[in-house]
Amino acid sequence: MFGDLFEEDFSFVSNNQCGKGKKSKSKDTETPAPREFTNLSGIKNQGGTCYLNSLLQTLHFTPEFREALFSLGPEELGSLEDINKPDVKVRIIPLQLQRLFAQLLLLDQQAASTTDLTESFGWNSNEEMRQHDVQELNRILFSALETSLVGTSGHDLINRLYHGTVVNQIVCKECKNVSERQEDFLDLTVAVKDVSGLEEALWNMYVEEEYFENDNLYRCGACNKLVEAAKSAKLRKLPPFLTVSLLRFNFDFEKCERYKEMSCYTFPIRINLRPFCEQTHLDDSEYIYELFSVIIHKGGCYGGHYHVYIKDVDALGNWQLKEEESKLMSKEKDQKETENVKEMENPLTVLKEILSEEESKQIPVDQLGQKLLEKKGVSWNKKYRKQYGPIRKYLQNHSQIFLLSPDENKVSLKEMYHKLQFGSDSQGQGLQSPSQDSDVQWTSESLCTVLKDNTSGSHWFDLNDSKVQPIKEKDIEKQFQGKESAYMLFYRKSQLKRPPEAQANPRYRVPDHLLNEMDAANIELHKRRMDCDSADYNIDLHLHLGSHYKLYNGALHPSLSRKDSVLDLTIDKRKTLGDVRQSIFQLLEFWEGDMILSIAKSLPAGLHLYQTLDGDEMTLAGIGLADGADVFVWNGKEVGGMEVLPGLDHEPVLLNVLRLAGYNEGGRGQHFRESQHVIPSSAELSTLWKALASPGGIILKNSSGSDRELENWKVICEEDMKSTVRSVGLADGSSILVLDSHDQSLVNMASGNLTAFTHDISWLQVKNFCRLEAEEKQVKITATVETVMSDIKIKAIQELQLGEDLVDASCLRPVNESGKLLSPVPEDYTVKEAELKMGSLLGLCHGKAPTSTQLFLYFVVASDLQGGPEMEIVVEESASARECLNLMLDKSGLSGDSWHLRRIDWCYEAGEALSEEGATLKELNVCSGDTLVITEGKLPPKVEQDGIRGQCWRPLHKTRWKVNIAELNASSLLKQKSNCPHLLYHYK
Repeated sequence: MFGDLFEEDFSFVSNNQCGKGKKSKSKDTETPAPREFTNLSGIKNQGGTCYLNSLLQTLHFTPEFREALFSLGPEELGSLEDINKPDVKVRIIPLQLQRLFAQLLLLDQQAASTTDLTESFGWNSNEEMRQHDVQELNRILFSALETSLVGTSGHDLINRLYHGTVVNQIVCKECKNVSERQEDFLDLTVAVKDVSGLEEALWNMYVEEEYFENDNLYRCGACNKLVEAAKSAKLRKLPPFLTVSLLRFNFDFEKCERYKEMSCYTFPIRINLRPFCEQTHLDDSEYIYELFSVIIHKGGCYGGHYHVYIKDVDALGNWQLKEEESKLMSKEKDQKETENVKEMENPLTVLKEILSEEESKQIPVDQLGQKLLEKKGVSWNKKYRKQYGPIRKYLQNHSQIFLLSPDENKVSLKEMYHKLQFGSDSQGQGLQSPSQDSDVQWTSESLCTVLKDNTSGSHWFDLNDSKVQPIKEKDIEKQFQGKESAYMLFYRKSQLKRPPEAQANPRYRVPDHLLNEMDAANIELHKRRMDCDSADYNIDLHLHLGSHYKLYNGALHPSLSRKDSVLDLTIDKRKTLGDVRQSIFQLLEFWEGDMILSIAKSLPAGLHLYQTLDGDEMTLAGIGLADGADVFVWNGKEVGGMEVLPGLDHEPVLLNVLRLAGYNEGGRGQHFRESQHVIPSSAELSTLWKALASPGGIILKNSSGSDRELENWKVICEEDMKSTVRSVGLADGSSILVLDSHDQSLVNMASGNLTAFTHDISWLQVKNFCRLEAEEKQVKITATVETVMSDIKIKAIQELQLGEDLVDASCLRPVNESGKLLSPVPEDYTVKEAELKMGSLLGLCHGKAPTSTQLFLYFVVASDLQGGPEMEIVVEESASARECLNLMLDKSGLSGDSWHLRRIDWCYEAGEALSEEGATLKELNVCSGDTLVITEGKLPPKVEQDGIRGQCWRPLHKTRWKVNIAELNASSLLKQKSNCPHLLYHYK
């Protein structure tokens, strides 16, 4: 229908509009919201129709246009019911405009739809998504409307209201002949570029003359030659309504692009057009025009959004009621649904009531609080200060209602302020204010109810699609310039006066058939809203029957299935608590005795009770009972013979309890056992410690964070034992770690922090080889790879309950799979440095572990290699081989000088002895764990014959093994020697 002038820029679209390019059909089936506090209806945006909405609102708030359209009856326009009858002429566009205007006037909805109207234009959904120029739409809509009204009494409707003429004259300077041409207009298009405002633009157009002179002469028809002349234009006929289109959009020929003029362009609220007219002798009222509509464009030349400022000529809207006060009054309306309304009164109403009752109409601010206390029995500070602030500040914030003296010590009501006055219907009976909660059937007559101030003149509103809000006249000045600025101006002659009966009367001149249609539609809307309200007010309560519950582990648990233990009750929240109690008595015919109703809540530990519901006269909404609430029905004393302690202090907390698991306990990668424990939140931590920890044990808490983070774990100290579970931050799901006394090496007691992750913790087994008791005993010691061996020894001695004297007289020795004690582990080594695997068995033995300068050696006597005992000795690594031999001989009870010291892991083939003079064991590369042999006499010769029998010894770190060599010949022995070079063999 229109040229593709602009694409919609949705960044400027109000929140009430549909999304980008998506026309929501489902919303049409929803119950529309009622009108907001302005009592005016907006228009829904179909996706890109903000320009259309702005123009339609302007036409709607042009009463003369609206009433002229309403004057055309079905006999001239036809009926929309006959639209599909081929032999009946139906003028769809004016009929849909009539219906839309009736909805905007009378239908109690926040925003009307233009879908039917745009379909009468022949628009498809794509057209609705495109934004067009409102100036072009104005001309085309008028043209389409004129075409549609041909043959009716309204055929000249547009011309009567908007048609004007301009006369262009050229006056010959020689013969004074006047050549003129008359032009018709429905709107005036004025320049914006390089012009300060509307009056200057009109002056340039209709006062300034253009001269034909020099090389630019005019051919006069009377003189029949080129002459000097003056060209001018004047307004010959002024229409009742003057539409002015501002040329905001221009083309830059240098840049070859369009742009929007955003410079300051002023326009008056009231303008005198006499200087611009051909006829200037008429009365002033013929030339005075008043601004009543400003269509505003926000954005650039390639996209944007339209909305409109409109003057409410017929005073149909509620202007003075501020949005803030509207919310307070709406809140009051909801509060009146409850029986507890006195406790929830709006302070605005209370203060106005107090001041209106004062004879002097003025009262000191300091006494106002006292008056409130006397009247309502509650002080301002107790009831209102938290929400509304100090009373003096509240009065200042509502300056439109309260008048403070210059020194702000006294206050009175402003005389201009009036309470909401309700209109009357035709029977003279008072009507209620618009409310979906009212039981009165809401009709369009009720929309006559508006709030007015007593100041002269009409008021302005900003109609932005679905949103309508009041503005001040001075706000228009904000649209003189900028990205958001005026685009079309609509003026009306000041002599056009509205009849008194049209004021605040939206039913004025509306045809009966449309009145009936709107009344029926309002009744249907009211019914739909009541149905929605009923659904909204219904709440579901879950009734837990105390006779079907039992108390254990600090919480209530159903003894039967949920179906048998819980009853679901649907009830209107406007009902009272007594109604609920009566309904339960009817459901539970078996109930005898007192019935106590308590708020319950499902917790991880089970069901817990809180406050008891009192006051049978109070509504469910008043006591704050929400949809889905759990209510416990019981006798108020016990459940299953056990006392129940309700309230927040006795709320059960479900804790996750971790304990270190034993070696190979719980599965791979899991090094702690988990369990759960329930305890009242008001219980002291000492109670928790007694229930979970062993004597000497400790508890660490982790009230937040990951269990695997060290810094989240803190020891519960002795001084914290008097604190409650809740006060230290323990709640449902919090973790605590319980450590026995032998596990406390994992904790830095000075800082109270855990020193190792639970997934790093494992154990070593320690067996008592000191043989102080008849039976050897074995214990488990917690450790990590960084635990020092001396700490493990001390903890083992404590767990084995041995004497403290063993701390300095014992050592730890690994035990191999065959049960042999290996070389002692240095006490300053960590588990990792000692190369011990978690789960290894250690022996607690007499004797000190070698220091870093000492060697632990095994030795045997050569004659006892086959079956003699292996002996041990600790010697300084700085000792010579001879000194070491002497110590060995002393320990084995031998003597003489014929003994030699040899390595058993070296062959005798070289005949090398370790008793070289002056050489120390360190220099001879003797290491801890080596096995040496003492031999006597000459060394046997090299083995060269066949049939030799012997043993091969291979010393390892902390262990050794034997391999029998059976009947090897010399050559095979030499081959074997290459694979096992460290051979010791002897004759059998």
